[in-house]
Amino acid sequence: MVMTKDVLFSLTKGAFAPQEEMLEVARKKGKLFIGIPKEIAFQETRVALVPDAIALLINNGHRVVVEAGAGKAANFDDSDYSEAGAEIVYTPNDVFKADIILKIAPPTIEEIELMQHKQTLFSALQLSVQPENFLKKLIAKKLNCIAFDLITDDVGILPVIRAMGEIAGGASILIAAELLSNVNNGVGSILGGISGISPTEVVIIGAGTVGEFAARAALGLGATVKVFDNSTSRLRRLQNQLGTRVFTSVIVPRVLEKHLRSADVAIGAMRATRGRTPCIVTENMVSEMKTGSVIVDVSIDQGGVFETSQVTNHTKPVFRKHGVIHYCVPNIPSRVARTASYAFSNIFSQIVLNMGDEGGFDSIVRKDAGLRNGVYIYNGILTNQFLGEAFNLPFKDINLLMAAI
Repeated sequence: MVMTKDVLFSLTKGAFAPQEEMLEVARKKGKLFIGIPKEIAFQETRVALVPDAIALLINNGHRVVVEAGAGKAANFDDSDYSEAGAEIVYTPNDVFKADIILKIAPPTIEEIELMQHKQTLFSALQLSVQPENFLKKLIAKKLNCIAFDLITDDVGILPVIRAMGEIAGGASILIAAELLSNVNNGVGSILGGISGISPTEVVIIGAGTVGEFAARAALGLGATVKVFDNSTSRLRRLQNQLGTRVFTSVIVPRVLEKHLRSADVAIGAMRATRGRTPCIVTENMVSEMKTGSVIVDVSIDQGGVFETSQVTNHTKPVFRKHGVIHYCVPNIPSRVARTASYAFSNIFSQIVLNMGDEGGFDSIVRKDAGLRNGVYIYNGILTNQFLGEAFNLPFKDINLLMAAI
C-alpha cells in the first residue's frame, strides 16, 4: 500500500499538536487549606505555626486561617499573622472548616464535634489524659490523625521530641539556677561557681536528649556534672556529643544515692518508650539530699523519676519535701513558648510544603515512611497496634493499607 502525502500528514500531524493530556500524568501540586485554632488546654502557650512560616506557605499558594489570639501567649499578635497573609477568624467553627488542622494539644471532645469528616489533624496524642470515647469519636468522623510526637525523620529520629527535649534540658538547668537563688527562697547559691569556691554539683538521671542538653547548660555555667543511665551506649554517645569528659555511671542505687547526697541539683531526664518511666530515686534517697537542694523532674509527664515527685503547674511550680525543692511541671517548653513555637513551626511548615508538593495527604503518606509512622487513624481506620490493644479496638497496619490502595 502506497501512502500519499495527505495520508502521511493526517497520521502524523497529531504528534506535532500540543500534548495536553500527557501533562496530566505529571504530579500536580495541591493547594492546601490549613487551620490554626487557639489552644485551650491548661497552660498551653505554644502555637503550631509562627508568622514567618505562614508567609512561606502563603507564597507557595496555600490558604491559612488563624483563630484570633492563637499566638498571643507566644507574643505573636494577630496583626503579625494577617501581615504574613493569614486570614484571622474569630470563632473555632471557622477554623475547623479547614482541611488540615495543626494543633499542639490534642483536641477536646467539643473541638472534635466541630471537625469535618475526612479532615486531617496533626496534634499530640497524649491518650493517657483523654476520655475513653476520644478515639471512637475521631474514628466516627473518618479523620486522618497524625501524632506529631511519633513522626520520624530520614534517620529515624523523632524531630518534635528531640526539639522539645533540647528546650526542656536547657531550661531545666536555668530553672534550677533560679530556685537556688535567694529571690526564690533558695539557699542563695550560684549554679556553677567562681574562683576559690567549689562549683555546684548537678546529677542528671538519663543520657538522652534532655540529659545531653541539661549537661551542656550545666557545664556552660561551670557546674560539676554527673550523668547516670542504664545504657552504656547512651552514656558513651553523650560523652562524644559533649566533646568533654564528664562523670558517667550506670544506675546502681548505692552509687546514685552517694552522689545525690552531695548534689545541689538533680535532674530527672529519663524517657520511657512505652508506659511509665521507671522510678529511680526513692523517697529515702531524697530525704538524704542536702536541705535547699533542687530537683527538676522533667520526666514527670510520664510519671517521674523521683518517688517524691507530684505534678505541679506553671502557676505553682514548686513544693518542698524533706527540705528539698521540687519542680515538677510537665510542660516545660511552654515556659519558653516563643522558642518552642519556632521549633514546632520549622517541622510543621516543611511537612505541609511537602504535602502540597505531593498533591495532598493521601499522596505524601504513601511516600513518606516517617510521616506514616505518626499516623494512628487513616480515613477513620485505627492503624496503631498499641492503641488498638490498649482500648480493645480493631486496627489495621498502615503499611498494609497503603499496599492495598
